[in-house]
Amino acid sequence: MKSHNQSFAERCYLHTGQTTCHDASGRDIACQGSGQDAEFKRGLPWPVPRFEQKDETVLDRLTGLIWSLDANLTEFPVTWQEALDYISGMNKEKAFGCSDWRLPNRRELRSLVSHQTRKPALPEGHPFNNIFLGWYWTSTTAAINTAYAWYVHMEGARTFYGKKDQFFLLWPVRGKASGVLPATGQTQCYDSRGLVIPCEGSGQDAELRFGLPWPETRFDFMDDLVIDRLTSLCWSRNADITNGAVTWHDALAAVARLNQSAKEKGGWRLPNINELESLVDCSAHGPALPVGHPFESVRESYWSSTTSMFEPDWAWALYLTKGAVGVGQKRGPHFFVWPVCGPAKFNA
Repeated sequence: MKSHNQSFAERCYLHTGQTTCHDASGRDIACQGSGQDAEFKRGLPWPVPRFEQKDETVLDRLTGLIWSLDANLTEFPVTWQEALDYISGMNKEKAFGCSDWRLPNRRELRSLVSHQTRKPALPEGHPFNNIFLGWYWTSTTAAINTAYAWYVHMEGARTFYGKKDQFFLLWPVRGKASGVLPATGQTQCYDSRGLVIPCEGSGQDAELRFGLPWPETRFDFMDDLVIDRLTSLCWSRNADITNGAVTWHDALAAVARLNQSAKEKGGWRLPNINELESLVDCSAHGPALPVGHPFESVRESYWSSTTSMFEPDWAWALYLTKGAVGVGQKRGPHFFVWPVCGPAKFNA
């Protein structure tokens, strides 16, 4: 499994966009031997140019999704249900000549994010206008509290959840990225109070279920190795190889030691933030992993190898109990270590 080869399975998660490496103080360092995201650059690489504008819409050539050129069509924040209703109105009016607009699910909205930029956290040279440096709604309910829905912050790229009666922005999308982005795993629809409702006509993630379907048996495992058949990434079955929370530097060092002591497996690395996020099941919490997963010693939160470019002395982390994507200061022993390797090559 050579790091420069791009397998079919890697099309299931995107390159983060990170191209530089940074130490615990945030200073630029050489990437070679660092074990950081930008050394490996795993995931589907971005095309050049990435975006193609046509009138009032923009095609993302990486995912095939089509977005409105204007990232603030409502001109003011709205509640979650108002966002869904607004897009329903767009479809009735055939906005921009189309009637299949939707509120993006969590993975669709995150697909726009660049982890190399900030204010906004979008790829350099993007054509969008009226970008609000704040939270944007997704159509995906937060399983940890179904009166809340996931949103993405366009200033720095965090992914968290807010109460559905709060006011945030919306960014309509259309088209399909089924072969590029996995489905979120959400299977039920909920109203603003968090109560289960019929999905038909709701416009929610669980009604549309866009994204690559999960294999019936998602995980294969042998001894201490687990293969995710959705992404072909290989994970350590032990999800806490340091037996406790460590600093970011110590997380990278722990994975380096693992490679020295287990060369027959080879290729272990600290996962980038998109690799970590690919494990999330948006229908679950505590942890936000698929039911029946084979992992052991699953902890609350994990370091990624991706630096936060908002503050380079911080790095991205996955809060696995919730499924949230946030950051932690590199010098603090905040998070746990869960190594990844691959993608694996196997017969489906």
